[in-house]
Amino acid sequence: MSIKSIAAKLFARNIYKKTQLWTNKPVATQQAVFESLIQEAQHTQFGKDHHFDRIKTTEDFAIQVPIRDYEDLKPYVEKVVKGEKNVLWKGKPLYFAKTSGTTSGAKYIPLTKESMPYHIEAARNAILHYIHETGNADFVDGKMIFLQGSPILEEKYGIQFGRLSGIVAHFVPKYLQKNRMPSWKTNCIEDWEAKIDAIVEETFQQNMTVISGIPSWVQMYFERLKQKAGKPVGDIFKNFNLFIYGGVNYEPYRAKFENLIGRKVDSIELFPASEGFFAYQDSQKEKGMLLLLNSGIFYEFIKSEAFFSDNPKSYTIGEVELGVNYVMIISTNAGLWRYNIGDTVQFTSLMPYRVIVSGRIKHYISAFGEHVIGKEVESALQEAVEGTNIRVNEFTVAPKITPSSGLPYHEWFIEFDSEASGEPDDMDAFAEAIDNAMRKQNIYYDDLIVGNILRKVVITKVPKNGFQEYMKSIGKLGGQNKIPRLSNDRKIADFLSENL
Repeated sequence: MSIKSIAAKLFARNIYKKTQLWTNKPVATQQAVFESLIQEAQHTQFGKDHHFDRIKTTEDFAIQVPIRDYEDLKPYVEKVVKGEKNVLWKGKPLYFAKTSGTTSGAKYIPLTKESMPYHIEAARNAILHYIHETGNADFVDGKMIFLQGSPILEEKYGIQFGRLSGIVAHFVPKYLQKNRMPSWKTNCIEDWEAKIDAIVEETFQQNMTVISGIPSWVQMYFERLKQKAGKPVGDIFKNFNLFIYGGVNYEPYRAKFENLIGRKVDSIELFPASEGFFAYQDSQKEKGMLLLLNSGIFYEFIKSEAFFSDNPKSYTIGEVELGVNYVMIISTNAGLWRYNIGDTVQFTSLMPYRVIVSGRIKHYISAFGEHVIGKEVESALQEAVEGTNIRVNEFTVAPKITPSSGLPYHEWFIEFDSEASGEPDDMDAFAEAIDNAMRKQNIYYDDLIVGNILRKVVITKVPKNGFQEYMKSIGKLGGQNKIPRLSNDRKIADFLSENL
């Protein structure tokens, strides 16, 4: 055991003990965060507009401050982008994380000197909790790769702009600099496919021990490694034993990854976003990710079924229940106030508070009142492939409301791993398995099938790299971009259908 790995274990134990201090008093921790946020922002323009000086309780806060998404907050953000101070948070932000918007083009999410450290600490602490629980620390002596966006930043009005993953690249601790890959030059390549090829060449003969990124893009990296070497990734990188991911559920990819790697590896799930680093997997034994209650973020939760009603009730951390689908609302030390990030979560544990990401409030199917969410389609697919040789590269689901004949249905567009004999032998039986799993999870969907409103799911095979071609067509190939698991419209479905 190296000195570095011994030091990592000692550091991990220390961080674990510090984490226990706030996980053991979650309600008090969140109350302290809330009071600090209100106090710090009282004299900002937003604080004055919303009478922060009168806010004493979370109930006052809910009355004074409406729930907003980016479009609603945009008038304030635009002032900050133009260089104004003390608008959403005191002073000016250090950075703006530039992300893709839906209706307004680019979105600019502020990162402040108060919020930025939590993004770095959370990723670090996720690894340290893994070390503390498992005792595995040898990987710290090897090379680590983080597939991310370009670290090249722009500057305007004294504030730097860039992708969150690119901004974070500027904060890699000194003790990881020698271990970290790819090189700065390679990381700056904008074209994703060219970047992956360069990363393959750069890492091919290295002692890679940790690989991190969104599963769909790490999959592309693994496929090109395997193509180059003619052998599994686990044989190329014999000491690779830890995969760190975020952004999407890993389970639909797990079988494909294990085939590409040639063996099982441990994994750590993260829940990061430009708006904040919300949670990370703190245990290999427990389901869900530890919600970070002491990271400058005050959380509220609204039941997704009530979210679009007038004045839906919001719940604080001490009021949530297990298994309920909540829209997560955040207020942060970057100046986001009662902000809807669009993600829905479910609690898997209340001591400590752990969550899973169940979907997106805008990503659902309810063309017939079925209220299908992301977690349900992911679980259904996972159940259908379990115990089989079927491997899925990517998938998405959309309603087919007016078919040329027969009843409407949910159409599942699936790209199978055909090269590794990962397709179903019996597609009808596979569709039946998915449909049965959906009916068990969602009573509304089951009622529609029983009542002959919908027929059973229809599977449409997507050719190899079909989803990559779609992402390329909308300018979102690679980086932190990901395919929605389901949509209530057919924008993605129509592209895929036209390119079969």
